[in-house]
Amino acid sequence: MESLLRTMDLTDTGARTTDDIFTGPSQWMPHGRVYGGQVLAQSLTASMRTVPEDRSVHSMHGYFLRAGDASRPITFAVDRIHDGRSFSTRRTQAYQNGVPILSLIASFQDHDDGLEHQHLVPEGIPQPEDLPSAAEVLADIDHPIAQTWANDRPFDMRHVPSPIYLSVDGEHTDRQAVWMRATSPLPDSPLIHQAALAYASDYTILEPVLRRHGIPWATPGAKIASLDHAMWWHRPARVDDWLLYVQDSPSATGGRGLSRGSFFTRSGELVATVAQEGMVRIPS
Repeated sequence: MESLLRTMDLTDTGARTTDDIFTGPSQWMPHGRVYGGQVLAQSLTASMRTVPEDRSVHSMHGYFLRAGDASRPITFAVDRIHDGRSFSTRRTQAYQNGVPILSLIASFQDHDDGLEHQHLVPEGIPQPEDLPSAAEVLADIDHPIAQTWANDRPFDMRHVPSPIYLSVDGEHTDRQAVWMRATSPLPDSPLIHQAALAYASDYTILEPVLRRHGIPWATPGAKIASLDHAMWWHRPARVDDWLLYVQDSPSATGGRGLSRGSFFTRSGELVATVAQEGMVRIPS
């Protein structure tokens, strides 16, 4: 979690042309590529730095353009596209080596009252205390990626019905749920919790595509990568409390899979919705 907070503590370079320019570090990853959720959270944080604190993010849409190098820092250029009476819009480009690795647009809104409704939490979901953590599932796997997933990620994740790290047990369905919680308390700033939720949203969102076809992460030769990512924040929530990430995949075709996800608090409030399409190429 300290590593995650360091990546979101961006440096304002002071450069002002048409954009606001920030820089941030990359987290170490065993495969050498920047984790997509990291650059999403950083790009969102850069956008937040240019908007009044009482105007909070309600949506973002991003495209992953290139794989990032986890050994190098990232530069973020924020274009202040629009500031209205209730809404602000920002475009952020994340760069490494002078080329963009992610392009994101985010919209921010003043608090406003209006109509209220939401989907309900699916019934029959076990509580997180009744499920094994990733650390427990992967503890005996002597592989650097398994040990990183077990011990170094800033979120505790517990799958319903079971994880698909090494095998897909049970029914090959296009639906799953994951309980998530930060491994240690976070500061009270709502902006940090919104950015951290964007970070966590990329972890398991493509797993319903894999689960539907009985394909675990450890499949030799599999190539899986995020292509685009959309997210909507509905209600405030703390990511250091348990959140239930309910996911499904409506379609896979052309080497791509689409997944959707909904974050609920333990008390049943719908706090965010996610959609992502990813490249999913499996050896024949």
